[in-house]
Order: sequence, then structure tokens, then C-alpha cells
Amino acid sequence: MAFKICDLIKSGYEGYEKHGPAIIVILGDSVSHGCLSGNMHYDTVYHNRLRMMINTKYEDLPVSIINTAYSGETVWYALKNFDRDCASHHPDLCIVCFGLNDVNFELETYRTNLGALFDRIHETGSECVFLTPNMLCSRVADDIPNENDRPYAGVCTGFQNSGRMDEFMDAARQVAKEHGVAVADCYAKWKELEKNGVDTTSLLINRVNHPSREMHEMFAEELYETIFGEKYEI
Repeated sequence: MAFKICDLIKSGYEGYEKHGPAIIVILGDSVSHGCLSGNMHYDTVYHNRLRMMINTKYEDLPVSIINTAYSGETVWYALKNFDRDCASHHPDLCIVCFGLNDVNFELETYRTNLGALFDRIHETGSECVFLTPNMLCSRVADDIPNENDRPYAGVCTGFQNSGRMDEFMDAARQVAKEHGVAVADCYAKWKELEKNGVDTTSLLINRVNHPSREMHEMFAEELYETIFGEKYEI
């Protein structure tokens, strides 16, 4: 899929004169919010890494990232606040990353709301990428940093090992396909790591549902490749 925002970013000063900066809106939950293990780390969150990658490679046109993600939220939150958080910014591209909290609710609700969100985004004239999130923990780790998270780690382990999280991601991919939305499939990369014997729970900084700084870098690289159709290289 070819993205118009790529041409804008590459157009430099000429594009800036006609259009202004490229605007990317982030819609998501705690991972997109910037939460690692209890605190916000906006310097290492994947979309800030993506912005730095783009501005390093194509420095002539500023790229503005507007982060509207909030911890604990689902697709319903993005729909409820869509006019305020998304449409009002007239984005060139929206990056959507939901599923980690939605998995606590009905699959059909997730499917319906995700399709409605994609429709709302397209109505603004914006392009869209769905970023599949990381896997949840597949075991209750001994080294959970916050003991208060231990009960929910058990819940997440059940969701992951029962195939429920896989089912939600399969549904998200299908909805994205039906609505003409590109998918940056990081969840598939996590599943491949698991298949190759990697302890994916150790890649979660809180050992429950928040990826490490290194995995945020992987998310940024996958998004860059999805949007620009090539790997990030300086």
C-alpha cells in the first residue's frame, strides 16, 4: 500500500509551503501512552522513535506526532473522543493500536468498534495504519516489579495461553483488511519469537503487558517499514 504521507515527507520545503508539517495522530492504550513499568517514558515510546527516524532520514519537513492514547482504554474511548482527539487535528496519518485492554470484553464489541473507528478516520481524509500490539505474558513471572500486578498477570496469562489474544488479533487483521487499512503486524513478530524459543514474557518490562524499550524500537521499525515500504537505514 502506497501512502501519500510518504510523498509529503519527502517533498521537503515545497511540501511544507503547500501543506505545512506532516501530522500523525496516535490512538491507543497504555503502551502508546508511553507507560513502561509504572511511569511514562515518552522518550522511548515507539511513536517518538518513529518520529526521530523519519526526521533523521527526511529532515526538511517537520513531522508532528499528536499522542491521544491513554492508559487502560479501549477502542470505545477513541470513538467517544474522536472529534476532540483526532478529527480536530486534521491528521495525514492515524496509527491505531488497541487490543490489550479490549481482550477483557466481548470480541464482537472489539470488532464492531474497530471497524467504526477505521470508518471515522477515513471520513477525515486521513490514512491509517493498524499496529498490532505485543503479546500478553504467558506465565506469571517471579520477578514482577509491582506485586500489585500479580493477579492481573494471571488473567493475562489465561488470555494469552488460551488463544483468546490470538483470536482478537485475527479479528483485528480481518477488520483492517475489510476497511482497507494497512497492518504493521508486531504481534506476528512476537509469536515468531515465541515459536523460536524466546521467553516473550521477559520482553515485557512489567512482566504483564508493557513491552521493553528495545521492543518499542522494534515497533517503530515495523511501522517505518509498513509506511515507507522499506527498512529504516541511515
